[in-house]
Amino acid sequence: MKQHKDHYFHKAKREQYPARSVYKLQEMDKRFQLLRKGQSILDLGAYPGSWSMYAGQRVGEKGRVLAVDREEPEQVLPDNVEFYLVDVLESEGELERILQGFTGFHLVLSDMAPLTTGIRDKDQALSLELAERALDCARDHLLFGGNAVIKVFEGPDVPELRKELKTVFHRVRSFKPKGSRSESKENFILGLGRKEIDTQKEA
Repeated sequence: MKQHKDHYFHKAKREQYPARSVYKLQEMDKRFQLLRKGQSILDLGAYPGSWSMYAGQRVGEKGRVLAVDREEPEQVLPDNVEFYLVDVLESEGELERILQGFTGFHLVLSDMAPLTTGIRDKDQALSLELAERALDCARDHLLFGGNAVIKVFEGPDVPELRKELKTVFHRVRSFKPKGSRSESKENFILGLGRKEIDTQKEA
């Protein structure tokens, strides 16, 4: 297990990513073809910046990444990444004002996680709250045909979250990347193919 951790840690250092979590997104991207040139991406829980860096590289100069977190990354982000210091739970109005400046997103990413307490049920409940907020953003701001990747700690209420995603997306998949530690309770739920609604434009 120690070697598994070291592999991703050292790989991130070699490739100049601030965290090993980038390889989780990279694996999901390869598996589900999430990122393409020219896309607009919303990255929730962007600190320390690995996902935003990877997304910025993948969407290219004509693409755009809006990165949001309550802590500002120290890493220098690509020119096509805009970072906003916002707590998505405590400053929902501020976040919505920022999002109104965008016409919509092709992909919503959420690697948000709570500050864990060590109390399993409490941590799962806090994680679920963040996941539901990410789903709200996807529901309100994804373009028709767009996708979402939402991290959540597994718990008794997660099946209901999956059910909610099924009302928004044509396909819903659960995925635990190889980069996730085996003891981790984190899982990623992917909503694939935003269903059409009257106010959406095709992605």
